[in-house]
Amino acid sequence: MSIIAAKSNRSNLSVWVALVLLFIGTLGAYQVVGLNQALLFLVGGALGMTLYHASFGFTSSWRVFIKEQRGRGLRAQMIMLALAVLLFFPALGAGELFGHPVEGFVSPLSTSVVIGAFIFGIGMQLGGGCASGTLYTVGGGSARMLVTLLFFCLGSLIATTHLDWWFNLPHLAPISIVSSLGVVPALMVSFALFALIAAITIIFEKKRHGTLEVEPKPQDIGFKRFLRGPWPLIWGGILLTLLNFATLSLAGRPWGVTSALAVWAAKIASSVGVDVASWAYWQQPANAKALSESLWFDITSMMNFGIMLGALLAASLAGKFAPNFHIAKRSLIAAVIGGLLLGYGARLAYGCNIGAYFSGIASGSLHGWLWLVFAFIGNALGVKLRPIFFPDERPEAEKLTGC
Repeated sequence: MSIIAAKSNRSNLSVWVALVLLFIGTLGAYQVVGLNQALLFLVGGALGMTLYHASFGFTSSWRVFIKEQRGRGLRAQMIMLALAVLLFFPALGAGELFGHPVEGFVSPLSTSVVIGAFIFGIGMQLGGGCASGTLYTVGGGSARMLVTLLFFCLGSLIATTHLDWWFNLPHLAPISIVSSLGVVPALMVSFALFALIAAITIIFEKKRHGTLEVEPKPQDIGFKRFLRGPWPLIWGGILLTLLNFATLSLAGRPWGVTSALAVWAAKIASSVGVDVASWAYWQQPANAKALSESLWFDITSMMNFGIMLGALLAASLAGKFAPNFHIAKRSLIAAVIGGLLLGYGARLAYGCNIGAYFSGIASGSLHGWLWLVFAFIGNALGVKLRPIFFPDERPEAEKLTGC
């Protein structure tokens, strides 16, 4: 009973810590920046709760399909993307949402995207998570993923030392299918591609297993399930889309994650005497502004902090916040290598699974589809490399989780 009581007390304490920090962050963002920044911080908190309770991991979903041909996670992603384009394309086509100007993440089709997405894909499997997955598992109490996050930041910073060289490699201009085709044709093309990918997962899964995997039945139902989880993947996909749309409305652009990680690392490097501001990347107006200003003003940073605190709250409500600092040596090495690859790859590819894949495709950018193809290839290689670092890993079909 004493162990159970201690676990309950720890969960209660971490719930209050999460709530207090969310309140302080919201109040601080409102007073320092304004109402929109406070709301974006809370959107980040809601994203963290959704990611944790739905275990909405891009990394594990891809690994499960690559190894076991189970496609439930990939199909949830296609539903998420279908709803996203349905909401985003009309707003982006009009150039405004609720009377405010909005624009998507539309980036070049480039050599750097191909290489960056491929590197990022390997990093997903070695690091144990994607960009959003790293943040919410850190918030949920994973010490190993904290290592991945630290080296994710370092990899991002390293990439900025010579990013202009990568961006000058052969590339095509940014292409938006919303601008090129129009809203309705762009929707039809996107829906067809989502349906095709979902159909492919069904074909492979039925060929391998005979039937499709069914969502596990939860122990809790109703409001108790909402608080403690787990949530169905479909709930997660829908809520992530709605929260990304809320980000578009409040920030004027979609949800992103990794630019802030480069800023964090650059600020730390500057504080110890590294002349980061002299690098070409940090002389660009937007990046120079982010480097010189307080993090209170950086939308992506505030949303990332919100994600981690939202995940802390979700893990605490579920009674699962229990940090474990015993990390196997091989797993630790994989976290270091994976984090570096994630950070470096994200900068080359104009984003990660959120900024390039989710928000890129939702923006109608062809670079989002290019990212998907080469990140998936990188994941396939990463899955092949995992046994070197995780020799005792259980079969993937048994654990569709966020990392």
